[in-house]
Amino acid sequence: MSRGKSINLFLMDGVADGRIKCTLANWTGVAYKIPRTDLDKCKEREDLKWSGVYFLFGKSDETGKEIVYIGQAGVRKNGEGILNRLYEHRRNREKDYWTEAVVFTTSNNSFGPTEISYLENRFCNLALEVDRYSVKNGNDPSPGHITEEKESELEEFIENAKLIMGTLEHKVFVPVVEDSSDDTNENAAGDGQKLYLTRTIKQINFTVKAIGKQTSDGFVVLKGSIISPMDAEYLSKGYLERRKQRKVDENNVLLEDVLFSSPSGASSFVIGNSSNGWIEWKTLDGRTLRDLENSEGIS
Repeated sequence: MSRGKSINLFLMDGVADGRIKCTLANWTGVAYKIPRTDLDKCKEREDLKWSGVYFLFGKSDETGKEIVYIGQAGVRKNGEGILNRLYEHRRNREKDYWTEAVVFTTSNNSFGPTEISYLENRFCNLALEVDRYSVKNGNDPSPGHITEEKESELEEFIENAKLIMGTLEHKVFVPVVEDSSDDTNENAAGDGQKLYLTRTIKQINFTVKAIGKQTSDGFVVLKGSIISPMDAEYLSKGYLERRKQRKVDENNVLLEDVLFSSPSGASSFVIGNSSNGWIEWKTLDGRTLRDLENSEGIS
């Protein structure tokens, strides 16, 4: 069972949308969340002139999808490490999408070239595996060569960094839906249970068979669901765009997990028409999602 963690968030500018320094009890790592517009305020911070890894976060104007670029920065002859690298990215017009950076270094400047290469590689591959953000790295970073002792140490650093990243409101390492292989009770109420939607689209004689889950982020239509190939003429522009971007095979089987903010958004995506997800999504024994929520907390 996971244990509680004590995380310290220091609002460096006294405001919630300014710079944030983040530390974890009994950990030598240090994280900073820095808005792009506040880089100049960091010039006097010595630990931002050290080695570390950094993340540039933004959002695509075309698709609205979250973007991340992951890099490393070593100490140079002029003494400028991470901060200098962020300035270089701010001057680069090809990276004009990013609005804030998250930086990881250590309180004792213990990262060398081997450590930051390994961390950059692992962070990049973890982000690609989760696939929540569009990862802008052009090439797969080299992991370098490390001992098994160092690998164990860095993997512990990564686990803490993942926790802090989520605390700083970036879910780049959080899967859209957790592994469901341990599900034992399909009809039990609660976060993460499987729900089902089956409907025949009479106009095209096509049967939709979808599986979904309600999560802390919203509602996820799971990979493997069979969704409608037809869109209703009056389906809203937002849903039409989501369906246009869908990844399916030749049988209209969904090839990825797709997250929505509501059950109705998820059911409308599946059916290709406006629908009420609170009554469309059901357990195996026929209870609707509305029934489940109404029964929670009642003994």
